[in-house]
Amino acid sequence: MEKAYLVLSNGMVFEGRPIGAPGDSIGELVFTTGVEGYLETLTDPSYAGQIIMQTFPLIGNYGVIEADFEGQCFAKGYVVRELCDAPSNFRSQYELDRFLKDRGICGICGVDTRQITRIIREEGVMNAGIFSAPPSDLGAIAAYSCAGAVAQVSHREPKVFLPEGEEKFRVALIDYGAKQNIIRSLCKRGCRVIRLPYDVSARDVMSLDVDGIMLSNGPGDPAENNYAIQQIRILMGRVPIFGICLGHQLTALAMGGETMKLKYGHRGGNQPVTRLSDGRCFITSQNHGYAVVSESMKGKAELSFINANDGSCEGLDYPDKRCFTVQFHPEAACGPHDTEFLFDRFMAMMGGKSHA
Repeated sequence: MEKAYLVLSNGMVFEGRPIGAPGDSIGELVFTTGVEGYLETLTDPSYAGQIIMQTFPLIGNYGVIEADFEGQCFAKGYVVRELCDAPSNFRSQYELDRFLKDRGICGICGVDTRQITRIIREEGVMNAGIFSAPPSDLGAIAAYSCAGAVAQVSHREPKVFLPEGEEKFRVALIDYGAKQNIIRSLCKRGCRVIRLPYDVSARDVMSLDVDGIMLSNGPGDPAENNYAIQQIRILMGRVPIFGICLGHQLTALAMGGETMKLKYGHRGGNQPVTRLSDGRCFITSQNHGYAVVSESMKGKAELSFINANDGSCEGLDYPDKRCFTVQFHPEAACGPHDTEFLFDRFMAMMGGKSHA
């Protein structure tokens, strides 16, 4: 039987079976705790440069449904305990293994994902590689860096998405790696969405005469994106702004805050978040390895949400700038509609109201 090997940067080796495309690959190994949603995970551009490991033991059981894709697949590899080769779902089009092969994504199954997850939780996110034979030198794994990820995933050409029904607002979506459901969530509320590349200038955004600006999710270290941070600083206060995930982090940096790398990040569709105004807890979808340092935002913004597990910053309000941002994904329909009200709040702000 053909073998594959997952090799961690700390030297640990896990033997399994190859899945997906043949070949070797190196990336940053991260785990996601979603029980389902593997298609949305694989097509989330925020995973660019990373090897994704699913903690749920059986993956692929409902096959591949292209209508559920959030974007292109930019992952560097895929790790599962067991890959289903006989999916059962009336919407299924083909098997997950074919999805990986068609996109040149190599993977491994048959490894103890529970053990590997515990290692990452103890030691933190680390580089790793998937190989057909264990390498004698770990230098290439140690040297790997996921740099310039936003430029890799952002669409280069502007594109307009028409609203469902009557047009109410024009929204500029700055694409740092935007998920498709952000666009759908805006369009179904009557927004004409103009998707713009990550390096669009503030002047070009405002020349479009938009009612609001959406700052999307995206991959990598937020502090790398100096130009984007400068443009957000210029845009703040001009029109209502709503930031999600990387957009949340970039806005904080634009306002003089700081970000930090988390030990192993928050990834999955079951992340608890507490709203500070009333103590209500929401189950959210998240995918990020960095977080805003709450203390750095004192006097600059109001903390609105915190992570119920570790207390990290999950939301910020900038009342005098007509801007609010969240670290989680309100478009991901976890509960299934737990935090969709944030889009309605954005609509209300564009309509001249302070609250939804």
